Amino acid sequence: MNDALYYSRAQEDAVSCALCPNHCIIHEGRAGLCGVRRNNGGKLYAAGYGLVSSIALDPVEKKPLRQFHPGKRVLSIGGFGCNLRCPFCQNYEISREYRARWEDAEPFSADQIAALAIKSLPGGNIGVAYTYNEPLVGYEFTCDCARRVRAAGLKNILVTNGYVEEEPLLAILPYMDAMNIDLKGFTDGFYHKLGGSLQPVKDTIQAAGRFCHVEITTLIIPGENDSENEIMALAGWLGSIGADMPLHLTRFFPRYQYADRRPAPRETVNRLGDAARRYLKNVYVC
Repeated sequence: MNDALYYSRAQEDAVSCALCPNHCIIHEGRAGLCGVRRNNGGKLYAAGYGLVSSIALDPVEKKPLRQFHPGKRVLSIGGFGCNLRCPFCQNYEISREYRARWEDAEPFSADQIAALAIKSLPGGNIGVAYTYNEPLVGYEFTCDCARRVRAAGLKNILVTNGYVEEEPLLAILPYMDAMNIDLKGFTDGFYHKLGGSLQPVKDTIQAAGRFCHVEITTLIIPGENDSENEIMALAGWLGSIGADMPLHLTRFFPRYQYADRRPAPRETVNRLGDAARRYLKNVYVC
């Protein structure tokens, strides 16, 4: 376990994590909501440091990024854990219910990740994407990899829910070349169901746009975030930052705790795409 950043001592044997807006109070021998930041002897450790759950050379478009080096590939790595609790999680095996896979995971060093990225250059690779689970709960490993990848002259891509505090965000942003930020909806009510709140994600989007290329993804879930008024408000707000900012509206399919739900109708997503185009020039529906 590596030392974690962004925490302070709290009462008695507990520490207060300041990485994300959850501000977990973590007692001795326990982990925060993310599952990977653990209190051991009154110090906070990055328990999942270097543990890679998934690694693949993916098309950049799969992140999804449509306006950042299209046609290229990126070495994509994932870890374990997440700081939100989405009942529709597409990767819950590594974000939520990952204990068995965690125990079998092989650790990597940041130098090894950078070396793999360089080795993948003949396959069209442009760098490393931190993705699959929420990469910012593994903040220390993501930062170390990003520094080495940047030093090698390659690109860093962060695929994130954007639920992070300002100080750690501003520390990592200078190493990022592109981000896809998951804006899950545009109401606090919806975010509360996921164990979070909307404003920190909006703050992340605004800050990221000052440093790197940013694209946004919203998963359209029937009966949850699929009203035309909500999508118009979301697109209108993004448009106030920049009408060129790409927005991806993607279809929900039954998964995890929402396995009994119906898929999002294609006609609904298409209609919401048309509504979003009133404010944004680049809306992609899939």
